Amino acid sequence: MRSMKKVVTQCAAALVVCTLAVPALPQEPTPKAPVIKSQVTLVNLFATVRDKNKRIIADLKQDDFKIQEDNQEQKIAFFSKEVALPITLALLLDTSGSEQFMLGAIQEAGSSFLHRVLRKGDEALVMSFDSDVDLLSDFTDDRGILERAVRRTRINIPSGGSIGGNPGPVGSRQITGTALYDAIYLACGEKLSTEAGRKAILIVTDAQDEGSKVKIEEAIEAAQRTDTVIHIILVADPRFGANGGAAKKLTEETGGRVLSANSEKRLMQAFDEISEELRSQYTLGYYPTNSAQDGKFRKLKVETANKDLKVLTRKGYYAPKG
Repeated sequence: MRSMKKVVTQCAAALVVCTLAVPALPQEPTPKAPVIKSQVTLVNLFATVRDKNKRIIADLKQDDFKIQEDNQEQKIAFFSKEVALPITLALLLDTSGSEQFMLGAIQEAGSSFLHRVLRKGDEALVMSFDSDVDLLSDFTDDRGILERAVRRTRINIPSGGSIGGNPGPVGSRQITGTALYDAIYLACGEKLSTEAGRKAILIVTDAQDEGSKVKIEEAIEAAQRTDTVIHIILVADPRFGANGGAAKKLTEETGGRVLSANSEKRLMQAFDEISEELRSQYTLGYYPTNSAQDGKFRKLKVETANKDLKVLTRKGYYAPKG
């Protein structure tokens, strides 16, 4: 099922995705063969467009969009309105002590969200994070398995901190606090890096991080290198508050959204809005005029002819390294 999903995903999007594993392992140099032709990788973007009232605009055409890479305009080579392209989703749930009074509502809304958003060909995993990071369910299209994983979440349950039985550079280390950035880093580097097509992380958290080994910039880079969008639903105990600045940075740099939920009703609405977001995207692809395979970060800007519309997409990508 998983191999078929990857083939369908790649064919449906007609994209060539260059994915760099996180973290990268040094490789032995190989003899250089004569270069006959420089290969330029198609850069793909998934974008959502909203008006001033935050309503999704779903009837735009290719000519309505403009893409700039490092301030240089790019020619759009591929365009489509995506509603059926499979989604690979990582649901990350904050189980630190600050979420103890909302955990029941998070479990209920999270389970309902997975039932509504997942369609044929989609897959999801469930992770929890507090003082360490735990994989509760690996990628599957079985909603029952995913729902049981969500309902197994508990506040501050100690564990080995590894995922998939294969400890990574972060997962093998016990820490104190809330390992938000570590959870993102692990989800991207150990799970999403090998997936193709549309990839998203949905995090329910107050965005307070205390004790992660990696920094927020490293978590963002891990998402950018794996073409993963981060969405955050802010759920905060008033006694502890929320780190809105960190949530904004994580989402804006990767093309996602931050939604606040201070009640069970608002939490369910937030899950519904993210579900709509994931199903209302345009796919834009272009061959960059800068063909250098230097591994450097390229800044992206996507606009529409109508300046009153806001395009939500990632702010950049890392070029392949030749």
